[in-house]
Amino acid sequence: MALITYLTRIQFEFGALKLLEQELQLLGIRRPLIVTDKGIIAAGLWAKVKEKLPGNMPIALYDGTPENPTEAAMRDALKIYKDEGCDGIIAIGGGSPMDLAKGVALMATHPGNSLQPYAMVEGGATKITSKVAPIVAIPTTSGTGSEVSRGGVIIMDSGRKLAIGSPHLIPKLALIDPELTLGLPPHLTAGTGMDAFTHNIECFLSNAYNPPADGIALDGLDKAWRYVERATRDGQDREARFNMAMAAMEGAMVFQKGLGAVHALSHPTGGLKGHRLHHGTLNAAYLPAVLRFNAPAVGEKYRKVAQVLGLPEREGTAEGVANAVAALNERLGIPRGLGAMGLRQDEVEQIADGALGDHCHLSTPRQPTKAQYVELIEQSWG
Repeated sequence: MALITYLTRIQFEFGALKLLEQELQLLGIRRPLIVTDKGIIAAGLWAKVKEKLPGNMPIALYDGTPENPTEAAMRDALKIYKDEGCDGIIAIGGGSPMDLAKGVALMATHPGNSLQPYAMVEGGATKITSKVAPIVAIPTTSGTGSEVSRGGVIIMDSGRKLAIGSPHLIPKLALIDPELTLGLPPHLTAGTGMDAFTHNIECFLSNAYNPPADGIALDGLDKAWRYVERATRDGQDREARFNMAMAAMEGAMVFQKGLGAVHALSHPTGGLKGHRLHHGTLNAAYLPAVLRFNAPAVGEKYRKVAQVLGLPEREGTAEGVANAVAALNERLGIPRGLGAMGLRQDEVEQIADGALGDHCHLSTPRQPTKAQYVELIEQSWG
């Protein structure tokens, strides 16, 4: 049986930020914690959001979100939330602040002092209740779609990069204003754009039965394919930014189908110590090899993908689609493989072990063995 739910309230439009005050009133949030990062502060994006808040509203601010959010950062933000008597969270930024906000919203209302017991691979989803503090998510990138997703990915104190997930973690409001993405630099536009692309194609290729999600994923894939280059080339292209914001949102709306081996690999890779690795860029690097690997398990779906990408009929195969994605990566300036990102050969085994233990390994259409994960890593080396 298929569980099909779409529960998020979404305000989507250029200028949607002007609706923030009335939406906070609807939610009853009177004392929010702002969860963001220093880059958002420096770019002036927090200032734009602050202008739309009531002048007399008490505000607490946490701007220490790391590129890959951690339990330690969650605890720092949680202390501010509790000390300031906050009653909700406004998350501003890319996936990292939004994922961190979900961790804070969970631990502010649930027992314990660690997120790990609530991780999906630990069976923690059933422990998460409707008591989760309300979140308003305001994305400034077009990639993760965390503003409408039920999950967040956190590096635990144990060093494992794990996902917490529950319908109760879906933000109460996704306020998506593409205006906030106009200043995103080209390399981040490309990396986050390929994150959205990967979400849509991995969810479509999942074997879970969910025709509405398949339709959404194909629309998101179409938008990401047609507009990611335009947005990367000209960050002020409003049509491209609008459509990439929609592609990112759609990619996360279909997460309930499950992701796959690309994410099973990128999660532990992103959690490696001593590196600063962008999640979407890692997805782009792994995607061609995984597309080829999945060929025996996805039937005729590559023909449909090829149609969406506008490829000739003869390229409606795993190889044809994988080659098209690799060519797109090159046009976008994505680094040529893991080696170019600074990965070391002595880290391959650790990544493969992490992939086997990742929740996305369970939903990939063709589950690799450890040896096959090692092969996928090597094929993505560059």
